[in-house]
Amino acid sequence: MNPTIIIADDHPLVLKGLEEFLFEKKFNVLASAKNGKEALALIKAHVPDIAVLDIKMPFYTGLQIAEKCKEANLQTKIILITFEKDEKIYNEAKALGIYGYVLKEFALEEIENCIASVIKEVPYFSPELLAYIEVDKAPDGLSTLTEREIKIFKLIGANKTATEIATELFISVRTVEKHKNNIRRKLALDSKSASLYLFAKENLKYL
Repeated sequence: MNPTIIIADDHPLVLKGLEEFLFEKKFNVLASAKNGKEALALIKAHVPDIAVLDIKMPFYTGLQIAEKCKEANLQTKIILITFEKDEKIYNEAKALGIYGYVLKEFALEEIENCIASVIKEVPYFSPELLAYIEVDKAPDGLSTLTEREIKIFKLIGANKTATEIATELFISVRTVEKHKNNIRRKLALDSKSASLYLFAKENLKYL
């Protein structure tokens, strides 16, 4: 399948480079736009299989266009290209059913694979973006901690000893150790006391 494509970017050199690359790869590029208003008009007029859009453009951003396409029930699949490594934007894109998210510095390397993936109804997100977001993401196990375990986890991160934690929470040292073991199990940590302290210190920002 050779999908119909519309591309839009307010940076002339980026737009030209992307257009030439897609033409060279024999993709069926119907038209290009220099801003969000033009892009939306072209999408409505042609309803292409795919629209490759810059996120930040005058009049409408790529996300706003995606939202308008969704409201109008247009079947065009949206691929966003951007310099933004932003988890908020990434989450907004996923919520809107965006099919592709490609970082501009890797656009020419990734856009072909991205389009091939989108044709198969498989969303494509730039590996660099996913790696960046994954690094700054709270560990899954934190969400399983109870309120008491969270209090103890925070005190461990503050470098409190089991005795100090027991005194502060009016519980026995044995109970503290039991909670610590439960926390280690939920977070899949080993039994070394230092590992729990370091993990807590590093991840307190997520609580």
